[in-house]
Amino acid sequence: QVQLVESGGGLVQPGGSLTLSCVGSDNLGNHAVGWFRKVPGKEREGVSCISSSAGSTYYADTVRGRFTISRDNAKNTIYLQMNNLKPEDTAVYYCAGDRGSTPHSLCVTSWADSWGQGTQVTVSA
Repeated sequence: QVQLVESGGGLVQPGGSLTLSCVGSDNLGNHAVGWFRKVPGKEREGVSCISSSAGSTYYADTVRGRFTISRDNAKNTIYLQMNNLKPEDTAVYYCAGDRGSTPHSLCVTSWADSWGQGTQVTVSA
C-alpha cells in the first residue's frame, strides 16, 4: 500500500476549472491510479484512471472531454484537470491506487489497495 493525500478541492462557479493533486508516499509509479467521486446517497463513481506508465487512460462518460488525468512519477503525483465544471460534478473526490489493475478495471470496479482521504469539490453559483 501507499499513502495518498489529495488537495486542490474548493468552491468554483459553473463553467470554471480546478486541478486536483494526489501525492503518494512512494512507489506510486508502480501503481495504476485513479480519481473517484462520491455524493451522499449515490454510488461511488470512477471518474478517470491512468496506467503506471501513463500510456493508457480511462474516462467516465460523464467527464470525457472536460477532465484530463495525468501523472508525474518523479514526483509521485497524480493530477486531475477539471474544466467546464457543472453542478453535478459536486462531490468528494478521492484518489486511489492499485498495483495489479488496468485503468479500466480500476475505475469500473473501484478495487484498489490504497485510498486517499478525499477533497471536496463544490460547483455552485
